[in-house]
Amino acid sequence: MTLSLVRRAAVGLAVGLLATSGFAANVLSLKEKVELTAPPQKVWELIKDFDGWQNWHPAVASTEITSGKGNTHGTVRVLTTKDGARITERLDRYQPKIFSYTYRITDSPLPVADYVSTLQVKATKSGSVVTWSSHFKAKEGTPDADALKTMRDIYTAGLNSLRDKVK
Repeated sequence: MTLSLVRRAAVGLAVGLLATSGFAANVLSLKEKVELTAPPQKVWELIKDFDGWQNWHPAVASTEITSGKGNTHGTVRVLTTKDGARITERLDRYQPKIFSYTYRITDSPLPVADYVSTLQVKATKSGSVVTWSSHFKAKEGTPDADALKTMRDIYTAGLNSLRDKVK
């Protein structure tokens, strides 16, 4: 065997091992938006606080900061949903000048893994648009379509609530 064939065989074996060991899960992306007539500053006031989701998302009963301070990098929060589920998240980036923040789920009962999400408000001619986007993998044993549907439902509920709260 030539060195080239040995390398190709080794790469093929490594790819096969990764695929069978669960490391080759699909990375899924989701992006949902809502157009609002309110100016971006008004919308940002409602959603800007990492510990304030109970003020606008209908599924969230409370938010507790367990590490860090409010809107600072590395802050950890626990969202408790109205049905009692607890979701632990860490703030990765907070950019108030562009009305945006990025966070990641570190522990949750949701059917997703490696979840990173950004919430952003931008100006439009008629007001603003809120974009909620993410990428993640479905947890082992969860079909991709089910993970996407769960997260889309969460996004839709939150964005529809914003539409009702910010006029």
